[in-house]
Amino acid sequence: MAAAVNGSVGGITAPGLSLVFEAIKSQRYTDLADLLDNLELEKAASGTGIPPDWPYAIHLLAHVIVDDLNSARFVWKRIPAPAKQNNPELAAAWNIVKCLWTHQHAAVHEALRSYSWSPEVQQVVSAIAEDYSRKVLKLLYTAYSTISVADAAGFLGMTEQEVINYTIEHGWTLDPVAKMLTVRPTVTTVEQKTDASQLQSLTEYVFHLEH
Repeated sequence: MAAAVNGSVGGITAPGLSLVFEAIKSQRYTDLADLLDNLELEKAASGTGIPPDWPYAIHLLAHVIVDDLNSARFVWKRIPAPAKQNNPELAAAWNIVKCLWTHQHAAVHEALRSYSWSPEVQQVVSAIAEDYSRKVLKLLYTAYSTISVADAAGFLGMTEQEVINYTIEHGWTLDPVAKMLTVRPTVTTVEQKTDASQLQSLTEYVFHLEH
């Protein structure tokens, strides 16, 4: 993605794109999808077209932030072929969307960390990674009373030591000999309802791990 220069990217100036980068700076990531969609519509209505340096990677990931993968796919379809072919960061962002769409938990984590993102995109990616880990942890609460450290690490995209530290912080306990974690759901987690499609995707992933 092109870096901001004098308050503009791709020829879009304040208060347009500057609002996007202000939202990133202030960590208002859920505002990004609407901001970018509206800017895209304004550019289309003006007849000037979308500039070549449009922050497509952020636009894609903005819809991931708000759990709208379908809109992310439509953003991808609207992107001109040259931009798709010549922007490796965009391709890496699209890989995240694809992995999420197909419920490939381990691949999602790999896609999130496998690219050297530009600073603004890195902030959005980090927010997605943190949110995704929380969601997967909630799914594990519903599916397990105990789970091996290795399996938990696969679900959460962490090393075994990282997953031990992470789950203990959330109240789980470790049997260091058996390398098994005992799930200790919080009251908040127990009260939350898990989406049936999410639980199904987790079930399918567990089946894949065990076979």
